[in-house]
Amino acid sequence: MNRALTLDDSLLAGIALAAGLLAAFLSRGLLRWLAKHAKRTKWGGDDVLVDALRTVVPWAAIAAGAAAAAAVLPLTRALQRTANQSLTVLLIFVVTLSAARVVAELVRSVTHSRSGVAGSATIFVNITRILVLAIGFLVVLQTLGISIAPLLTALGVGGLAVALALQDTLANLFAGIHILASKTVQPGDYIKLSSGEEGYVEDINWRQTTVRALSNNLIVIPNGQLAKANMTNFMRPEQQLTILVQVGVAYDSDLEHVEKVTTDVVAEVMTEISGAVPDHEPAVRFHTFGDSRIGFTVILGVGEFSDQYRIKHEFIKRLHKRYRAEGIRIPAPARNVTLQQGAVPSIPHQRTGDGLAADPAFGG
Repeated sequence: MNRALTLDDSLLAGIALAAGLLAAFLSRGLLRWLAKHAKRTKWGGDDVLVDALRTVVPWAAIAAGAAAAAAVLPLTRALQRTANQSLTVLLIFVVTLSAARVVAELVRSVTHSRSGVAGSATIFVNITRILVLAIGFLVVLQTLGISIAPLLTALGVGGLAVALALQDTLANLFAGIHILASKTVQPGDYIKLSSGEEGYVEDINWRQTTVRALSNNLIVIPNGQLAKANMTNFMRPEQQLTILVQVGVAYDSDLEHVEKVTTDVVAEVMTEISGAVPDHEPAVRFHTFGDSRIGFTVILGVGEFSDQYRIKHEFIKRLHKRYRAEGIRIPAPARNVTLQQGAVPSIPHQRTGDGLAADPAFGG
């Protein structure tokens, strides 16, 4: 436009800006009210959506008011286009950040609510956030009139070079994705590697897996190494497991009585000790005629891997006390050594300085 700015133009522009600000204020109050009601629902996704809208809608109202104000002002076409373009970029930027947060929170909410999916694994959250931000960046470039085709071509060539330079990093990234997708290891599982490391999986991120040992120390394992290692997962397919305790009694013991007493102690431990499995059926299995005892195995049920130490501790104490009360002996290993009278121990021949064998009986 070539006409001069008038009072009516300024008034209309001010009304447009005021309308945008008022709409932003009212929408924010409405969304605050919706957020209170969303917190009452069981699903956490509506909380995330309302929280994102509380950011996007007010900014969209402000941008719309600013765009309306620019439209009524006598601006040149170039200036009008620049203003609209700037407001569009601002709105895309706000929407992209909100969308990235919404998608990341929804992914985190899904991983928390579904069994068998990593509840605290940050790798999925980070990947989805980066993807949304990258798409928003490309949309901004397209809005500014910058062709993204050469950029994508350059990124493809550069990505190949980066992939060759970061083979180990990318191997850890894809190993982490494979571990989580296959559901062999998830945060919260207790694992033990063939190399000796063991503990609870705290988190699996884009590069490494963090394991907390029973000593409360953190063990950092690269995802590539974890994917290649022989590993025992004590939480899958079930968290409950059985443990074996080896016991032995004297040969003169009444095995029926031993079995009954041991079964009673197992049932007592299973019902009274925290971490045990109350419905576990007591099991005693005799298996060996040893040198000084009859050996058998007691099978105990525990809720999870770390509970076994406390349950073993209580079971052995109570079993030892009950055996003493019932007169059941747990013999110590014994060896009988017989010495024959008059036997002469053999003495190895020694080499003398002249190379001849010297016999101690002749004083040589």
